[in-house]
Amino acid sequence: MSGVFGLVSKTNCIETLFYGTDYHSHLGTEYGGIAVLGDRFYRQIHDVSRSQFKSKFFDDYQRVSGNKGIGVISAFDEQPIYLNSRFGPFCVAMNGIIENAESLAAELMQAGVSFSEVSRGNVNSAELVAKLISQGSNLTDGIERMFERIEGSCSLLLLNRAGVYAARDRLGYTPLVIGRREDAWAVTSETCAFPNNGFEVVKYIEPGEIVLINEDGIVQRRPGRRHPKQICSFLWIYTGFPASDYEGINTEVVRERCGRFLARRDAGLDVDLVSGVPDSGFAHGLGYAMESGKPFRRPLVKYTPGYGRSYTPPSQETRDQVARMKLIPIKDVIEGNSIVLCEDSIVRGTQLKNFAIKKLWDCGARAVHVRLACPPLMFPCRFNLSTRSIHELAARRAIRSLEGHDTRDVSAYTDPTSDRYAAMVNRISKDLGVTTLRYQTVEDMVEAIGLPAEDMCLYCWTGRCPIAGTRAPAQEIHEVKAGVPHTALHEEAGLPQSLP
Repeated sequence: MSGVFGLVSKTNCIETLFYGTDYHSHLGTEYGGIAVLGDRFYRQIHDVSRSQFKSKFFDDYQRVSGNKGIGVISAFDEQPIYLNSRFGPFCVAMNGIIENAESLAAELMQAGVSFSEVSRGNVNSAELVAKLISQGSNLTDGIERMFERIEGSCSLLLLNRAGVYAARDRLGYTPLVIGRREDAWAVTSETCAFPNNGFEVVKYIEPGEIVLINEDGIVQRRPGRRHPKQICSFLWIYTGFPASDYEGINTEVVRERCGRFLARRDAGLDVDLVSGVPDSGFAHGLGYAMESGKPFRRPLVKYTPGYGRSYTPPSQETRDQVARMKLIPIKDVIEGNSIVLCEDSIVRGTQLKNFAIKKLWDCGARAVHVRLACPPLMFPCRFNLSTRSIHELAARRAIRSLEGHDTRDVSAYTDPTSDRYAAMVNRISKDLGVTTLRYQTVEDMVEAIGLPAEDMCLYCWTGRCPIAGTRAPAQEIHEVKAGVPHTALHEEAGLPQSLP
């Protein structure tokens, strides 16, 4: 995922833009970028894959001024993009995946449009969005036309002389929230960017809504719609920051509720302590401890400086290196104890196995019971840079091992009451080398979040395409290859994307 932050201020905005954008560093690991508008546009992009946003942008922060700006921490593309269009110059930053990016780019090039930005051999998605917007009769019309043409998701901020346009994708996969303080208005992907910058939440932008933020406040350019809404459930389970709220629901509280549900299904399990894999597993573990009455302790601690999320870097080698170095075991807490270890999810399973569970066994744990806050991940995310390939998912590997081949119909494996589901979980448990393994059910996860199921995207777990209850085409594989976040693969039709 990526995170965006923008604001319009009555005074110089750069300090707030600097810190507000930095509060999205947990979402992206590749590039950071800012665009500021004062007497002229100032735009800067830095590689933040091996250093923090604050250190890379400190010099910019010291010398730039302007009263309006946008910032982005990007998981893939270099952003923001600058375009001098027939509507005047503007900058765009976006969050999401455009699945049909290649065909749209080819269509535009056929019509004479050129592209200058390339991300790992592919058209830069933010530039594609900017070029699509420029095809409209005005900026608002251009954003609407872009929404109509893309497949996937796109929420964006657009900076020009009028202010900051904010547009949330039509089904609301990713959030945008508006805040206010005495001298400024801001818009953010993550509400954790607001409190320390003095903003109060005033509006959650609706799916499909387009607003303009200027010095006087909010001007609605196009109304949104409350339904259908399909916000990403994984925000609450893992990707979102604990202090952030989505749709008015706090992430930390949801994670505690997830842990409570796991503990209720574990009634009678005798353990010495409860913990979570740092950091995102901690709140799930705290909820489990509160519900079970078992003490919460920290057998594994994260060495924070310099280490981000092991989930987000694009290469497996980098992910493994981060995972190996950042978690440090405390033998005095581990040795001789039976431990419940809560984690947000299992994607590939290799990091949990090699860099968390192994450290517990090596330090003398008596038993390790792993509890996952969401169901088994079965389908690669179609709407953001999340799970990348159907082949790397731990649940899919287990199914292939049991069946001897890839399976079109995985419905039995998504039913937690079925024998096949039990066999799959048992196979994953053995591969991880744990005493027991249990996943959250879809129903408990939905209840923990607190929104109606029809308002959330559950595609990763159910395979249901989140468009008014429809499902993905039976012969279609949507996969994100390493470093290519917008590819729909059709040639591997032997693998399913639908449930019967």
